This record gives sequence, structure tokens and C-alpha cells, in this order.
Amino acid sequence: MELPPLPLDRTRPLAVQLADGLRAAAVGGALRAGDRLPSTRELATILAVSRTVTAAAYDQLLAEGWVEGRVGAGTFVRGIPPHVTGPGPGGGGGGGVSAPSDSGVRIDLRPGVPCTEVLDRAAWRRAWRAAADAEPDLLPSYAGLPEYCAVVAEHLLRHRGLVTSDVLATGGSTGGLAEVARLLAGHGRERGAERAGRVAVEHPGYQRAISAFAAAGLETVPVPVDEHGLRVDLVPDGVTAVYCTPAHQFPLGARLPADRRIALVERARAEGFLVLEDDYDGELRYDVAPLPLLAALGPDVVVHLGTVSKILTPTLGAGWLVAPPAVRTALLTERERTGTRPGAAGQRVLTAFAGAGDLARHLRRLRRELGERRALVVAALAPVLGDRAGAHVLVPLESAARAREVQSRAAEQGIGLDVLERHGSGEGGIVVGYAGPTRAELESALPGVAELCGR
Repeated sequence: MELPPLPLDRTRPLAVQLADGLRAAAVGGALRAGDRLPSTRELATILAVSRTVTAAAYDQLLAEGWVEGRVGAGTFVRGIPPHVTGPGPGGGGGGGVSAPSDSGVRIDLRPGVPCTEVLDRAAWRRAWRAAADAEPDLLPSYAGLPEYCAVVAEHLLRHRGLVTSDVLATGGSTGGLAEVARLLAGHGRERGAERAGRVAVEHPGYQRAISAFAAAGLETVPVPVDEHGLRVDLVPDGVTAVYCTPAHQFPLGARLPADRRIALVERARAEGFLVLEDDYDGELRYDVAPLPLLAALGPDVVVHLGTVSKILTPTLGAGWLVAPPAVRTALLTERERTGTRPGAAGQRVLTAFAGAGDLARHLRRLRRELGERRALVVAALAPVLGDRAGAHVLVPLESAARAREVQSRAAEQGIGLDVLERHGSGEGGIVVGYAGPTRAELESALPGVAELCGR
């Protein structure tokens, strides 16, 4: 298998960094349960370090339960140990609370899972066949296939109101974020800073993003969110970047209002930090048109990240990034230096799917279906928090302990739920995703969840 980038800083213990990097890759999903790791000798050659370094890193991960050795076969990723906080299908871990086991889950109401029930299977097969007709590439495309970047630019114009021709392909929004994090950390070390840099993050917020920053050696500073999203006035001075989900805050579901968007962009310009805009499901609104992207308000200070994982499927591993020219150039330079590039297969499939008009048709069906599903969820579980957008709502409960009890009892009934506590909050609440199950499964599960929540 191809390992994710594992940058090593020679001024710090290499074995510790390597173990941290592999651990973060497992948490972030770049490494999955069952993946075979290179031998200690192979990895030492790849990273240009001694075998003592790689052996020590593997020994640490073996002791912690992240990997396992199989006699005669090698070292394999076990996944996230049960005692370790880790990401669910889309929300990530947090607050020291582990995700429940998938065993026994019949109906998954956790966030982050796309709705594939409305996917036109015939159109999907046509796109894959069209992608397979392409000739093999002779040279790597570090920016992404030109035709893919053009399709994404058209998508951003039609569905997000962003005019751009400078799209970079990524392996997904979190993969793109990890690239930006490594770039920020590298610049901090080049300046001889005591720390690689500080990134302000939403609290509660997306824990995979926090893991990506930590893996790059960046310090994260939590900033409170309220019913209107990120508290821009509470972003501290001296940060390198601010990470946010303005279209649909994860996990509370708020939409950052126009005055806060303007204030954030103005502060970024005045104080010299970047804004990292994760638009993970911004295409999904059911009431009014989305507010303008931060990237449209501040193209000189905003890095925009998007993905098809929530609107189509994570199978493609396809995302995109739009950044200020200096950041874009630096990212391309680093990709060429390290040989890192997004996979072309998923790009070809999405290009074919969109080129035939099937992506636009799929989005229309998806918005209609998820809007109706959200109405069902709200009717069953009200009061809930979250805009009429995306594919999850928050069901507030009186305490975190009560939320864990609901989650546990739902699991006994074969229903997978997520708790707000897992995303860094001490408040009580259940995060309910309604995209993953079929409509029939959702309707059958809601009465039981409502009863458990006291609705």
C-alpha cells in the first residue's frame, strides 16, 4: 500500500514522530484496519532513517494496540484501539468518549454517512465505464486532472457561487486540510518559531481536523461556538490560521451569519492569518440559498476545502481546494518535492458523472430527499438544533451522561447514534445523522430514538 506523507523533523525524536504520524493517519482514515505496513527495513529506506527508528515506532504502536504483527505476513493496522478516542463516520472523536462498536448496528444514524439510496446506479456505472476508457497517465498530475478541475470550478460556480479557475484536486477535504497543516507547520519551523504555529478551531468541532493539525505539529486553540457558529470576537491574537465550518457548523449545525463572515475576513487581513473554510456539505440547504463562501469574500486570505464524500460517496476519494496564489504555489511545490498527488481514478469518475449532467440531477434528488428526511427527524425528535441544511441535527439532552445512556440503549436495539460529548463538548446531546439509512430504516428507527430521548 502507499503510505500517507510522514514528514520528520530531525530536531526531535524520530521514533516518536513516526509513531505519532502513523497513529494520526489511522485516526484520520488514511490508514485503515487491515492495511499492511512496510517492514521496518522497507520503511527505514523510504524515510531515510535507521531501522532502529522504525522498529521503535512499531514497538510503541504494537504496545498501544494500533497495529499487530502476524508471523510470516508482516505488520498490519488494527484500527483505533477501543480505549482511544477516534472518528466516527464523519464526526471524529473528542471529549475522551469512544465511538461504540459497529458490531450489531443495523441502522446507522451517526453523522457523516452519505445518502446513496437516491444515487442513479445506471448513471454511476456509466461514469465508471467512461473513466476506464481513459488512457493510462504517463506523468503524474500534481494539481489534478485539468478536466476534473474544470468540472469542480463549474460546480463551485453553479452550486456555491464561487468564481475561480484555480482549483487543486485533493483526496478529500480532510486530506487537503492535512496538506495545508503541514505547509503551515513547515513555515513556522523555517521562521525558527518556538512552536510550529497555533490554529484556532471551533469548540465543539470536527475532531479529524484537530488530529490533522496535531499530526503536523501545530497547536490548536479552541474557540467557542454558539447558535450562530464561530465566535469571531473570541479568536485569540497571534494565530497562524482559523479553521471553521461556516456553511453548517459541525456538530451544532449553525450557519455563520454575514456580519461574522465579514469580521473574520477583515481580521485575517489585518492580522495576517489564513482562514481554512471546510465546506463539507455546503451544497445541502433546504430553505434559502447559502450565504456567500468565505472564499468569495476573501480570496486573498481564505483556503476553501470541499469534497464529494457527503453529497455522493467517499469511494471516489475526491475533493478540492481553492487557495490564495502563494499558498497554491507552495502546496504544488511540496507535492512535487514529495511526490504526493491526488488519485486520478476518482477524478475521472466524477468528471464523467458531472459531464453527463448526472451530478446536477443527483444533487436535485438528494436535496429533495434529505429535506424530507430532515422534516421526519424534526417531527419525531423536536426540539432539535441546527439549520435546515446538511444531513444531521443535534438533539439536546440534559447531560452528557444522559446522552451516553441513550446511545448505549439505542445500540442494544441495533441503532447507531453519536454523542455531542465525543466532539469536545461537555453538554448533553445526541448528533443524529439521517442520510446513511434507507428512508424505511429511518422511519422505523425514529420512534424508538424518540422514546429513548424522552420526546
